[in-house]
Formats: sequence, structure tokens, C-alpha cells
Amino acid sequence: MSNEKDVAATIIALERAALDRWGKGDPSGYLEISAPGVVYFDPFLERRLDGLEALTRYYEALRGKIRIDRDELINPKVQVCGEAAVLTFNLVSHIGKTQMRWNCTEVFHRQNGSWRIIQTHWSITQHLKACG
Repeated sequence: MSNEKDVAATIIALERAALDRWGKGDPSGYLEISAPGVVYFDPFLERRLDGLEALTRYYEALRGKIRIDRDELINPKVQVCGEAAVLTFNLVSHIGKTQMRWNCTEVFHRQNGSWRIIQTHWSITQHLKACG
């Protein structure tokens, strides 16, 4: 079994790769690492989304519409408990002179040797802010 540092590095790398694709308008990075039974909270949705099918419908409506110039994954922390791990981090996303600040918590579960997201919760920590 991998040690906790290896698990943390793997999970952070999965998140970073998914974020990079997201910023280019491609939500597939997140869909590919989400489990079939994923649950998802988003500050722009009234209710939780249940299941990969619902998340896919939501993300497909956003495909090609998201463009992030750069983002900063701040202070990621992975807590491992057997076949589960919790990733928490802050994110600052920059679009032109505008930035948004986020909190994120994701619960991963190791399924057939791969880490998959089973729960995501995004919240905004600071509303849109013009920089510069």
C-alpha cells in the first residue's frame, strides 16, 4: 500500500490536471476522475447534484464557456484514511483583471486501484474582485 505522501501527491496531481483542463473549457478532467455515485455541491446551484450522469449534464452545458487565465492552488492538504482521502484547498482563479477565491473539499475513494472523487463541495470565499 502506498504511503500517505505518495497518496497525497497522486491526488493533488489529479486535481491539478483536472483544473488545468477546466481552465481551458474542458470539464472532462473532472468527469474522468469522478465516481459513478459522485455527489456535487456548487455555489451556483440550488441543490446538490447526485451521480456522474447529473454532473456530466451540468458540466457539458459549461463546456467551452470557461476560460481561466491562471489559477493558484493554495495550501492543498490531503488526509488519508484507508481507502478514502479528503483533499481541501483554496483556489484563486484569474480571468483578466478579475479574480475569484474559492474553498474546495473533495473526498476521494480508491476504487480498483484508482482514486475517484465521490464528493465535491465548492464555495466562494470572496466575490469577484478587480485587480490591478
